[in-house]
Amino acid sequence: MTVSIDGQRLWESLMAMAEIGPTANGGNCRLALTEEDAAGRRLLIEWCEAVGCTLRVDRVGNLFIRRPGKRDDLDPVATGSHLDTQPRGGRFDGILGVLAGLEVFRTLHEAGVVTERPLELVVWTNEEGSRFAPAMVASGAYAGVFSEAYTLSRRDRDGVTLGQALEATGFAGEMPVGEPRLASFFELHIEQGPVLEEEGEAIGVVTGVQGMRWFDLTLRGQPAHAGPTPMAYRRDALAAAARLIDRLQGHALADTSGATRVTVGCLEVDSPSRNVIPGEGRLTVDLRHVDEGELDALESRFERELAALAEAFGVETASERIWASPVVAFDAGCIAAVERATRAQGVPWRRMVSGAGHDAVQVSRVAPTAMIFIPCRDGISHNEAEYATPEHCALGAQVLCEALLERANRSAVS
Repeated sequence: MTVSIDGQRLWESLMAMAEIGPTANGGNCRLALTEEDAAGRRLLIEWCEAVGCTLRVDRVGNLFIRRPGKRDDLDPVATGSHLDTQPRGGRFDGILGVLAGLEVFRTLHEAGVVTERPLELVVWTNEEGSRFAPAMVASGAYAGVFSEAYTLSRRDRDGVTLGQALEATGFAGEMPVGEPRLASFFELHIEQGPVLEEEGEAIGVVTGVQGMRWFDLTLRGQPAHAGPTPMAYRRDALAAAARLIDRLQGHALADTSGATRVTVGCLEVDSPSRNVIPGEGRLTVDLRHVDEGELDALESRFERELAALAEAFGVETASERIWASPVVAFDAGCIAAVERATRAQGVPWRRMVSGAGHDAVQVSRVAPTAMIFIPCRDGISHNEAEYATPEHCALGAQVLCEALLERANRSAVS
């Protein structure tokens, strides 16, 4: 069965969604469960209902939009991603995966194609983690990684819980978390890195995702006057943070394989003043690796460097690991389906491991899963300059469509 998606319509949908929560430099700001995020969800629901789909919402706000199959007693084959963005995010991260699913539904509707199994388009809540930490918390709740109570209790900087935000936006659903069970799940996404573009390849067949661990760290020293306090007598929390960052960066750069990733994305000084020695600093640490054993070693290195700060700077340290996502290997059958769909397009492609976390990581714990990557310009993502071409978006959606059709027309899934 071959049907062709409408690349122009997909692009127009992407640009229409981008009109909700636009930023000054061509990006988007739709933080999870803000009014902007809710408006994006409502627009998607309107589009899906126009082609005969039905909506269910679970208790952590995940949207499940169903296209009926010939046998609705069978578990659905699903696709999807997220609509929430970073504070100054792009127009494609997550959004492409959702709207490509919509385009598949529209294409099948126009062609009068009914699959054996039902199809499900899923919008996962708060994938980014930029408003409610940790990231991927609602897909994690679906997969049993987090409890429903834990997920609903996550708070933003203003003290608003995820549960309160669901109520405020009207997306507090009734369906039990963990339903429906999925026969397969496919997620289309921009690569968020430079490899495909640099190598001149159009599709990445994603075989898995590197492991990730997040830490919240507090360093407590002693605030003091910048003038009268000699260097040797200082307990400078910010200097300690700088040493930690430098040591971790140096360790990562020394890895010739390039597989070690270390990021400090947030750094705050308590009551900052230009002539006061910082007495307390708070920072986040993100550690990643493609090998679980190497990730353990990286965490041990982090702990040793942290312990050394007490002696070198006289600071107290408090570290909490708030999230850990193990190295993930995707399902061989789903990967093969993506490969067959990719080969049918006659474009250059490669197998690859994702460096970023995605909802597919969580879903893979409970359903056969794979991902599809397309290039993004200069490898830039989580940035207003994020861009993917209309041609690559259409190609990714076509590969997605054919992989979905293959799996959805099987009454038995291995």
